[in-house]
Amino acid sequence: MSPSRRNSRRSAARGRGLPALPPLVARIAWALAGAALLGLAGFGLMRGLNQPIEHLVVSGPLQHVSALDVEHVVRARLDGAGLVTVNLADISRALASLPWVDSVTVQRSWPRGLAIRIVEQSAVARWNGTGLLNGRGELFLPAARVLPAQLPELAGPEGSEQEVTDRYLAMQGRLTELGLRLSTLTLDARGAWKFTLDDGVLVRLGRSDVDQRFERFVVAAASLVRARAPDIGYVDMRYGNGFAVGWKTAADRLATTGDRFHSNG
Repeated sequence: MSPSRRNSRRSAARGRGLPALPPLVARIAWALAGAALLGLAGFGLMRGLNQPIEHLVVSGPLQHVSALDVEHVVRARLDGAGLVTVNLADISRALASLPWVDSVTVQRSWPRGLAIRIVEQSAVARWNGTGLLNGRGELFLPAARVLPAQLPELAGPEGSEQEVTDRYLAMQGRLTELGLRLSTLTLDARGAWKFTLDDGVLVRLGRSDVDQRFERFVVAAASLVRARAPDIGYVDMRYGNGFAVGWKTAADRLATTGDRFHSNG
C-alpha cells in the first residue's frame, strides 16, 4: 500500500473519532459558554456591589415621625440583605404603616446606604373626639394621643369620614369669604346635619336639601349672625324659604320684630 493511501486512511480514522459539530450546534455551544462566563462575571460584580447597609439618610420636614422610628423599622427588615438584594418595596410598605406617614420613597444610596424621604400626614380636623382626619377624609390616626385644639371637630357614623370631610371643606371655603369659621360639623345617625361657628352659634340644616339650606344661610342669615352673634343661640334653616333664630335671652327676643325670617332664596 502506498504511503499516500495509508495517510488518507489514518486521516479518515481520526475524522471518524472526532466528528465535526454542525454549525448551529456549534453556535449554541459557544453562546452557552459565553453566557456562563458572563454569569460568573455578573455574580462576581454583584458580590462586589452588594455591600452591607451601614447608614440611612432620612429627609422630609418631620414633626411627628422620628428618625429613630424609621431606623428601627428598616433594621428589622434588612435580615442580612445588602445594598443590591435589599427589598425596597417591603421597607416602603413597613414605613408607610407608621403613624403620621402619608407617603414614603426608599432608594439605594451607593456605596453603603439607603435614602429615605417621608411626607407626613396633614391633619385638617379631629374626628369623633379621638381621631384625626387628613384632607382626603382618611382617618389616619383613630386614637391620637394629642388632639390639636385649633382643628375643627367633625363627627359622624363609622364610614362617613370622607363625606363629612368633603362637606366641611366646601362649607369652610364659603364661610371664610364671610369672615366666619366653622368649629364643629356633625352628621347624626338619622342623616341630619348641623354645625357650630367659632362664635358659638349653632346652625341646623336637617336631612334634606342640605346644600340649598346652607346656601340660604350664606345669603340670608350670615349677615344677621355677624351682627348679633353674642345674642344668638341657634339658627334653624329647616324651613321652605326662610329660617328661625333662637335668641339667648328673652330681652334679645323682645328686641326684634320676630324670631322667624323669610328670604327670597
